[in-house]
Amino acid sequence: MNAIAVTMGDPNGVGPEITVKAYADPRRRPPVVVIGDPACLARACRTTGTELTVRPIDSMAEAAHTPGVMDVLTDAGGALPPDLTLGTVDARAGAASFRYVRRGIELALHGEIRALTTAPINKEALRLAGLPYPGHTEILAELSGTRDYAMMMANDELRVVLVTVHQSLRSALDSLTTARELEIIRLTHHTLRGGGRTGSRPRIAVAALNPHAGENGLFGREDLEIVEPAVRAARREGIDASGPWPADTVFMRARAGEFDAVVAQYHDQGLIPVKYLGLEHGVNITIGLPFVRTSVDHGTAFDIAGQGTADHTSLLTALHQADGLAAGPATGPTEPPAPAPAPIS
Repeated sequence: MNAIAVTMGDPNGVGPEITVKAYADPRRRPPVVVIGDPACLARACRTTGTELTVRPIDSMAEAAHTPGVMDVLTDAGGALPPDLTLGTVDARAGAASFRYVRRGIELALHGEIRALTTAPINKEALRLAGLPYPGHTEILAELSGTRDYAMMMANDELRVVLVTVHQSLRSALDSLTTARELEIIRLTHHTLRGGGRTGSRPRIAVAALNPHAGENGLFGREDLEIVEPAVRAARREGIDASGPWPADTVFMRARAGEFDAVVAQYHDQGLIPVKYLGLEHGVNITIGLPFVRTSVDHGTAFDIAGQGTADHTSLLTALHQADGLAAGPATGPTEPPAPAPAPIS
């Protein structure tokens, strides 16, 4: 069975630490190969007190999956500079994190891995490296040639799909169109329907943009003129979509089981409810790609990088979610892993 590849993320963040912790965790199920820098990961083992031997490999064919040994695909760009400083934004670290993701995409497209799971990257570091991507989602879509895609954030209580992602609020509002709304509703429907956990007609709630769904135009006409027509069009296609619903209550209703997913209009509208329920069990899923991709739902956490205290539960959950998705149709997050018998660090 092909392994799942994990990219270690920005070398200056907590990515290497949570990667080695998740790899060594006895709750980890799928075989894993890490894409990253062997020396950086070996340092993360020492920092976290994780007992692993780091074994550099040049290809997936060399992966041995020996207990206690982490197979690490080395970076074609060479070893990391020795003067990188943990907890800082650095163009060289940003460039390296991009190369890890690019290698993972190539492996996935060639069928050499079952799925791709990513540790966090830093958007500012990418920009300093001259890479015009606001985040993982856009890298994955462009390099895989995917046009219709979306970000789903999920835990065991809530699924949220975003219409707009990494944009300023002003830019996000200006980019909302009925066509885009309908595309995201369709993509959410097909993803959930394919998973089989929600039946043939998953219930999709569309969150309103304005307070109280615009109060029939009193608080803005976007919900009347952009969102509602998309919902009507989706229903004509046989999709069980409804809304626009006031955003201050729709997530609570979905959490209570009334809906299978919520389509949110912009980044913070959708992600605050998911993250409030607990970063440690959240999973970022890019839907619409030609391969399975999951990720943690937190950032590089530069403020605690190098302390060995970063919680790896989100990465472990993302690995288990990728394992389930790659094994067969599934759409929601897996149950959170049971508590480990003892902490790793």
